[in-house]
Amino acid sequence: MTTSSASTRKGLTKIATNRLQKEFMEWQTSPPAGFKHRVSDNLQRWIIEVNGAPGTLYANETYQLQVEFPEHYPMEAPQVIFQHPAPLHPHIYSNGHICLDVLYDSWSPAMRLSSICLSILSMLSSSSVKQKPKDNDHYLKNCKNGRSPKETRWRFHDDKV
Repeated sequence: MTTSSASTRKGLTKIATNRLQKEFMEWQTSPPAGFKHRVSDNLQRWIIEVNGAPGTLYANETYQLQVEFPEHYPMEAPQVIFQHPAPLHPHIYSNGHICLDVLYDSWSPAMRLSSICLSILSMLSSSSVKQKPKDNDHYLKNCKNGRSPKETRWRFHDDKV
């Protein structure tokens, strides 16, 4: 969770709570392959362990996603970032922010956390190179004081990695 959202975070609506409780139960019985939910008592903030898919550049590597569900989830997308250290990937900034359209412009209330996780795993698996985004340093300079990635105007122009 970013510093700015920590002080302004509101409780979940009843719709959000019901939806998250249902998703939580689904994760307990059948999580997506390659993912593990670290259980806590906070329904609004989840930590998800991501295991790189076999046969990819990220095989045998484990990362952690931090997921913050907004008050009006699923009408609003969750904030999803990689905790440090973030994987080296052309669409993942070194502060953990992820440039992936389903987290922002292409979000739909019909989506679930499991579909986001599978999109992230697919993005990692399809990469042919481990490197920071070309504009990583510029982005970090402009992303001060714990700004949320949801405040960024992303340009989704490259779907080849």
